[in-house]
Amino acid sequence: MPDLDLQLCRTRQSRLLDHMRANDVDLTIVTQIEHVQYLTGVRFGTTFSPAAAFAADGHLTLVAPEKRMPTACAADELLPYEAQWHSTMRNDQRAESSSILLKAIEGKPKPKRLGVEFSTVSQHLAESLKAELVDVEPTLYRLRRAKDPDEVAMLRMAIAGTARMYERAREIITPGINELEVFNQLQAASVEQFGEMLTGTGNDYCSGERGGPPRDRVIEDGELYILDLGPAYRGYFADNCRAIAVNGNPTDAQQQAWQEIMPVFDLIAAEVKPGVSCRGVFEQVQAMLDQATLGEFNHHLGHGIGLFPHEAPHLNPYWDDTFAPGDVFTVEPGLYAPELRAGIRLEHDYLVTDDGIELLTDFTLDL
Repeated sequence: MPDLDLQLCRTRQSRLLDHMRANDVDLTIVTQIEHVQYLTGVRFGTTFSPAAAFAADGHLTLVAPEKRMPTACAADELLPYEAQWHSTMRNDQRAESSSILLKAIEGKPKPKRLGVEFSTVSQHLAESLKAELVDVEPTLYRLRRAKDPDEVAMLRMAIAGTARMYERAREIITPGINELEVFNQLQAASVEQFGEMLTGTGNDYCSGERGGPPRDRVIEDGELYILDLGPAYRGYFADNCRAIAVNGNPTDAQQQAWQEIMPVFDLIAAEVKPGVSCRGVFEQVQAMLDQATLGEFNHHLGHGIGLFPHEAPHLNPYWDDTFAPGDVFTVEPGLYAPELRAGIRLEHDYLVTDDGIELLTDFTLDL
């Protein structure tokens, strides 16, 4: 089963170290589980409060729950903290893990400039160290954008989970099945693919609607079932969408809308490569779908995926990103109208290569 490569975690650390040295950051502390995993290779559940301190000399200290201590990780020092007392989860874990981390860096030169994640920095750490705080969160998001080979392997596994889910969906979707039953069976399909629990799930399981969670409702003849699926494998999220005719026989209007969406993927294959404007691609697709016979396209065209369901690059008029090698991104054009009951959204995932893109979701888009 794919997992993060510890040597590539060290490579990711070196990229962060280059930024720290260029900006005179003496020490960086991360507490978001995504960034801890990105740098050390260890995934912790959301009920835990690990922390990692990365010094400008390249030494990384990881503070982890004592009953979840990893057997291997990309850290030079591994310290436990008590996350539970007699099997009860503590509510003061952040204070405890911070205390252990502070003790670990005692006796070392105090940092003058401390890199932290501004959106989540703990006052337990910031007040004790009394250093000038530098926001490294934007840098970490930028570094996370270019996926290393081990991360691509994780995303391929997550995407394989969606492929299995769509296979099951096409077997079971028929008028009269309950949306909750569809949800349960699709979740089970991805668990079977991974051979373990999901670390995240999503997104849309609501028939005859643009999206939404599953309801205690039977699906109806004539509806289109938009399934926008995003299971996460060991923290890495897939995200791709299909629309399925509930009765297996789309109407003429539904088939026409499908035919008008499909050329978008030809445009993506022809236009996207490193250096191309994501906003520019969005605008081209918006202009194409504005000419559709029926329905409207009024949401983003896509986004990056990785340790979070929505990352850079953004195919969206609110950002002005540029495609770069290593990006893993989605393209999800859609058309919606009451006559389509309620619309079609189709989504592929791609990897940006040095001279173009690779399709990662080579399973059918048919209704």
